[in-house]
Amino acid sequence: MNYPPYTGVFSDDLATYGDEADEEGLPWIMWFCELKSHEFFCVVDRDFIDDEFNLTGLSTMVSFYHYALDLILDLETQNSARLTAEQQRLVESSAETLYGLIHARFITTQRGLKLMEEKFAEGEFGRCPRVFCGGQAVLPVGQSDVVRESSVKLYCPKCQDIYYPRSSRHRTLDGAFWGTTFPHLFLMHLRDSGKVITKPKQHYVPRIYGFRLHEKRDANEVCGDEQAPAMAEEEVGAGDRAVDASVGESNTPRNTPDALRAAQNRYRDPNGEHAEAPRQ
Repeated sequence: MNYPPYTGVFSDDLATYGDEADEEGLPWIMWFCELKSHEFFCVVDRDFIDDEFNLTGLSTMVSFYHYALDLILDLETQNSARLTAEQQRLVESSAETLYGLIHARFITTQRGLKLMEEKFAEGEFGRCPRVFCGGQAVLPVGQSDVVRESSVKLYCPKCQDIYYPRSSRHRTLDGAFWGTTFPHLFLMHLRDSGKVITKPKQHYVPRIYGFRLHEKRDANEVCGDEQAPAMAEEEVGAGDRAVDASVGESNTPRNTPDALRAAQNRYRDPNGEHAEAPRQ
C-alpha cells in the first residue's frame, strides 16, 4: 500500500498558526513540534540551527530557503511583508520541509540522541505489533534520505523489521525527516551506555492440526520449485529433521504430507463423510 508523501502540516493547522503563535507566544519550533501527529519530532536547539555548517547543502533542497529559515527562527524581515498570500503559504510549507531536514541531522548528534532517547523510553513512537516482541518500543526511520520518496516507518530493534505507523496522520510524515541512519546510530548509542536490546527468543511456528509444516513443503511454496530443493537438501544434510517421538511408538515425522492427510481425516466434512485431502 502506498501512502501519500508528506506535503506539510494539515491545512487547518497552517491557517491558525499565526493567531495561535501570537496569542500563546510560542516560538515557531515549539508550535510545530506540538502539532497533532508531530510527536515523532523533537525540538531542535536554536544553537544547532544558527551554525551554518549544520545547514550545508540545504539551500538547494528547499525553495524560499532564506524566508523559510527566518520563519523557523522567528525572524521578521521587511521582505517578508512583500510576499503575496500564495508566496507566504509556500514559505510556510518550505519551513516545514527545511525543519524536517534539519531535524534529521540534529537527531544524529549526541544532544539529539539524548532527546530522542527520552521519547523512546516513554514509548512515544509506538510499540512493535509483532506478538513475540512483547510490546517493544519502536523508532522512526526513513527508507530514503530524499524528501517525498517515502513516508516514515517504525523500526523495531527486537525483530529488526519496519512497520507502518498505526495513525493515518503519522503515515503522511516524510521519512527523510528522520532518515535512514537514525535508529541504527541510536541503538549504538544505547549499547555504549550499557542498554542492549536482544532479539526475540520465540518465533511463530505454523501448524496444521497441531503438526508443524514440513520445511521442504514450506520452501516449495515460498521459493518456487527450482530454489526449494537446494534449500531442503541443505537442511537435511545438516540433520535438521522435525521429528516428534511422542506420537506413536516409532519416530515417524509428524509433519510429512502423509501425516498431515491422516490428521485431516480425524474430522468429518458437513456431509458426514471423511474429508480426504487431495494428493499432490
